[in-house]
Amino acid sequence: MEFLNNLVNSVNGLVWGPPMLVLILGTGLFLMIFLKFMPLTRIPTGFALMWGGRAKGDEATGEISPFQALMTSLAATVGTGNIAGVATAIFLGGPGALFWMWCTALVGMATKYCEVVLAVHYREKDDRGEHVGGPMYAIKNGLGKKWVWLGTAFAIFGGLAGFGIGNMVQVNSMAHALETTFAVPLWATGLVTMVIVGLVILGGIRRIGVVAASLVPFMCLAYLIAAAVVLVVNVSAIPAAFDLIFTHAFTPIAATGGFAGAAVMAAIRFGVARGIFSNEAGLGTAGIAQAAGTTTSSVRSGMIGMLGTFIDTIIVCSMTGLAIICTGVWTSGESGAALSAAAFESAMPGIGGIILTIALVVFAFTTILGWSYFGEKCWEFLVGTRAIWPFRVIWVLAVPFGAIAQLDFAWLLADTLNGLMAIPNLISLLLLSPVVVKLTKEYFARS
Repeated sequence: MEFLNNLVNSVNGLVWGPPMLVLILGTGLFLMIFLKFMPLTRIPTGFALMWGGRAKGDEATGEISPFQALMTSLAATVGTGNIAGVATAIFLGGPGALFWMWCTALVGMATKYCEVVLAVHYREKDDRGEHVGGPMYAIKNGLGKKWVWLGTAFAIFGGLAGFGIGNMVQVNSMAHALETTFAVPLWATGLVTMVIVGLVILGGIRRIGVVAASLVPFMCLAYLIAAAVVLVVNVSAIPAAFDLIFTHAFTPIAATGGFAGAAVMAAIRFGVARGIFSNEAGLGTAGIAQAAGTTTSSVRSGMIGMLGTFIDTIIVCSMTGLAIICTGVWTSGESGAALSAAAFESAMPGIGGIILTIALVVFAFTTILGWSYFGEKCWEFLVGTRAIWPFRVIWVLAVPFGAIAQLDFAWLLADTLNGLMAIPNLISLLLLSPVVVKLTKEYFARS
């Protein structure tokens, strides 16, 4: 077991090392320039389309509305990464890590736009008559048969990574948070979560879409209000917080309090890696959800889909990061969700930790729902629609196990597989980028 652990550790170091971070940022920057910064200039258009896409259109084809598709994607991305991931990045890389999270998100909007455009453009119908898409289908239908192995690799990585990153790790975080704050036994969280997850995902993407569209906007808004209260209480510290963020994005930071100090490379590495973990730009998952959306235009879907990165990182992660830095708890020596909880508790004594625990539980729950669909579509690509029901049953049964298990190795393996998903996706994005530009030009020429 020790050999296996060391092996996965070594692979993880390569997967999330400088070459991968350069590949992800570089691809996003290339696509942003290739698209003439359209994803940034069209953010208001994306929000208008999202608001208008709350219902299915008469001519549109798909299983859920574009708004539900975005909420399903956000359900999977707005999770423990927004609370524990941001805190971990700051703990390991200092305040400058937040700057690099922003950079990842800004170029990641171009990446996610392209992922969704290709996923919708190359989607197909399965033998149940439902639309399916994502990087694996974009590779198969866009690059041709000789590249199918690359799509298969993505589906294998995604199909396995989901059980860790999108299921057991999430319920484990929920269970430990509830045990710490409310003394709820781990097994009780596991069983209750299993029942609720089962009731939702056994109904397929339509039920997931309805639940996500109801829960995600509410949970994001409630969390942002709570984080805003923390910032209002510490309003005088906000200018100094921004100074710390921008200064230490480019200069090393010395040890202070419980903070061990960090080099610039640490700020970049952990900022980019945790940013990607949170918003999933470059991993290709958003396209899987948007391919099920009702639409007659892949570009319209792309502009709605890219908002997931903006909302997740530029808005939600920023509020968490600023709360941690403004309150000064980033030097306390705490890490992960405990660091975020310390920030909320310092501004709202007695209730701050409780609010954060509830947010973590809801965020983690919706991530389990969103990732169940991503994993299902990966296995459907590999095995066909006969894989759907066995996958859903195994997914539901994995929930209570995740709540009570020691998941250090599972987290490491899932994090590695999560990173490996990016490689096939980024290769296909670079090779098919001319198609995205062509579709984009045609769309804006007509509108």
